[in-house]
Amino acid sequence: MSVIATEKLAGTAAERLDAALHPRLSTDFLNRYSEALMLIEMVAMDETLLADLQAWQSVGYREHFAASALRCAASALAAYDELNPNRARAFDEVCRAMTRLVRTVTALLAETPPPSELPEIVEIAGEALRRQIARATQFINANGTVDIGKCEDTALQAEIDALLAR
Repeated sequence: MSVIATEKLAGTAAERLDAALHPRLSTDFLNRYSEALMLIEMVAMDETLLADLQAWQSVGYREHFAASALRCAASALAAYDELNPNRARAFDEVCRAMTRLVRTVTALLAETPPPSELPEIVEIAGEALRRQIARATQFINANGTVDIGKCEDTALQAEIDALLAR
């Protein structure tokens, strides 16, 4: 075996050991909501995508990673299991709120005839979903060490910045 191959294997083993000792949450889970956001914004321009949006399914963080083939899946699940229960509930509530928003906008987009204010609905819902995804991303990037339920976007970012400065 070459030196380069040995170093690659050692690095991979070291990465696995680090993930086992210090499990991290993963933002891969949020791709599902980003997909819904993209579909919401595109359906307003191409209604043939409505069927894709109607077929969109929400799953919880645990279910997402339990079914995932990603190398980080075990670490992401372990990190989720280590979350403060109140913070985990608050994170899950943000995810449920995003799901309700997607389902509500989907129902509005499916109305016949579409509401005359549909462009405004899509714009407002898109911005709201984008902000919630950003909050969830910040929570995950801070590995659940901030209270997502009590922080506004700027306050949440300030907490993350303070944690990273330590």
